[in-house]
Amino acid sequence: MYAIVDIETTGGSSQFEKITEIAIYQHDGKKITEEFISLVNPERNIPYFITNLTGITNEMVECAPRFFEIARKIIEMTEGRTFVAHNARFDYSFIRQEYKSLGFNFKRSILDTVALSRKLLPGHASYSLGNICQDLNISINGRHRAGGDALATVRLLEILIAKDTELNEIGSSLLKNARVSKLNPKLDLAKIETIPEEPGIYYFYNEKGDLIYIGKSRNLQQRISTHLSNNTTNRAMEMRDIIADIDWEITGSELIALLKESFEIKRNKPVYNRAQRRTSFQWGIFSNYDNNGYLNYRYGQVNDHEMPVSVFTSKDKAKSKLSSFIETFGLCQKLTGLYDTEGPCFHYHVGLCKGACIGKESAEEYNLRAVKAIEEFSFTRRNFFIIDKGRDNEERCAVKIINGKYTGWGYFNINDMGFGLSAVHECITPSADNRDIQVILKSYLKSNKVEKIIEF
Repeated sequence: MYAIVDIETTGGSSQFEKITEIAIYQHDGKKITEEFISLVNPERNIPYFITNLTGITNEMVECAPRFFEIARKIIEMTEGRTFVAHNARFDYSFIRQEYKSLGFNFKRSILDTVALSRKLLPGHASYSLGNICQDLNISINGRHRAGGDALATVRLLEILIAKDTELNEIGSSLLKNARVSKLNPKLDLAKIETIPEEPGIYYFYNEKGDLIYIGKSRNLQQRISTHLSNNTTNRAMEMRDIIADIDWEITGSELIALLKESFEIKRNKPVYNRAQRRTSFQWGIFSNYDNNGYLNYRYGQVNDHEMPVSVFTSKDKAKSKLSSFIETFGLCQKLTGLYDTEGPCFHYHVGLCKGACIGKESAEEYNLRAVKAIEEFSFTRRNFFIIDKGRDNEERCAVKIINGKYTGWGYFNINDMGFGLSAVHECITPSADNRDIQVILKSYLKSNKVEKIIEF
């Protein structure tokens, strides 16, 4: 079920210009079932060059309905149908903007007959509506008028439906998957079908071959498909439209995908990975011993001068973790930076603090509990391998930790372990430790099962 749409406007920008005419043809895949055509009063002057192009004058629209007066009809004509247009983003953006000004979120699945023509009818010199219709012997009665252009788009859609049926007698149809029409025409659709449903890392490139985005997923096919059908934000749609090539690498383990994604983003700095490049862990918990020998904690923004005990994505999360220290380990509000006072903390007054804040509890006794809080963020083992799934049944991945620090990862064949851990040590590709890597490792080990931990 389709709604084939064409509009005429006062100019090219949906942010600043307005609609002067709209035509909608409902189509059931075989024939037109209903139509709606109307001039629209743009409530502004129509520029002279636009009148020369369309023939629509200020006098013609003076008594025409304003957009809000036909808004309900447009909703009814397009509801539950795929929004079809030639260069669909243009028409769709104008209509969305008109509804946005009315406080309504107009959202439809869209199908662009320009992109679809390139897929199903390759080889034409031009895919503008006038030129493709001339090549296909489709007459346009009223070029640059909404009714004439929309009806020509109907005839083009019918040819595309017939061609699609011919090419896809067995298998999935392009028209049944309307997302295809939104994709960059240089993107190889056959390549998309070969993406595996396995953990890994993926790369998006633009038409110039520039790397624009790096991501990871437990299921590459599913995640990449989500990107290619993403209509959630302007930024997501902008990126989707310029993806001209895709590459990927199977990692076997999601942990390796996480580590490799973090490394690759920092090294390549893709334009659409800005958030990851800047790192989202901007808040940390810091520790120090005060002049009286008590282990103190505080929260603050991460900087280049101090190494935090742990990092967090927000101030509230860092404060919440400190609050949990107080409850779990019986720590002092004042010595965790959550109660600023010269005297005892509030918990001391109500009997919940043993008095470290005023020296009543000795530093030795207090620190026995305070050190346990740090251990929550430290590896309990010092030198070990994290062993997890590989890319096939004969392979495993290994992540190497020395003195609590990440040193790299690699793959080894399980048949090479007959003489000890030498194969595991030798497979490791050295890599630098950093705060993000530490967070990835500790969070993953807390939330996921790995095959084994091997100490050495």
